[in-house]
Amino acid sequence: MAVRAVRGAVQLERDEAEHMQEQVSELLTAVLERNGLTAEDLISIWFTATPDLHSDFPAVAARKLGIVDVPLICAQELLVEGAMPRVVRILAHTETELARREISHVYLGAAAALRSDIAQ
Repeated sequence: MAVRAVRGAVQLERDEAEHMQEQVSELLTAVLERNGLTAEDLISIWFTATPDLHSDFPAVAARKLGIVDVPLICAQELLVEGAMPRVVRILAHTETELARREISHVYLGAAAALRSDIAQ
C-alpha cells in the first residue's frame, strides 16, 4: 500500500456557509469516488480557501460527510492579484494501491481552469 496525494478544487458562487458545505462535500465525494477510496483510506486533508471566503471552515463539510477521525486543517491561500476568486482547494493524503499516474485529481466547474494539465 502506497501513500499518495490527491488534489482538487472548486470555485464557489458565493461566500455562504451552506453553499460552501455543499460544494466542498461534492468535491470530497468526487475525489473519493473517482479514486476508489473510502474515509478509511484517508490519512489527512489540507483545505485552503482564498481570502475572500470567510463564512465557514471548509473542513466542516468533511465532518458532515462522516470523516470524523481524520486530521483536517484549513489555511488561507496567498492573495495573488488576478487569482481566481472564491476557491477552495484540497490536498488529501491517502493510502491506496493506485500508482501516481492513476490518481484522479478533481477540479469541479470553473476550477478546472486552474489545472487543466491534471484535471479530470
